[in-house]
Amino acid sequence: MRTALEEAMTKVPSDLVTISTKAFLAECLLKAAAQGHTNYADLVTAATDHVQTIAAMFS
Repeated sequence: MRTALEEAMTKVPSDLVTISTKAFLAECLLKAAAQGHTNYADLVTAATDHVQTIAAMFS
């Protein structure tokens, strides 16, 4: 999961890379895993699907 989180963080625009962003994406990963998504690609997708949400929160 850590590697999936790190990969997802590479998709976040550099001006939005913060501890809060990383925590938000980690929460997305944990929720996806709790729903049974344990495949690496699924976890990365679950986190990167929320990058636009993060951008909207900070703008």
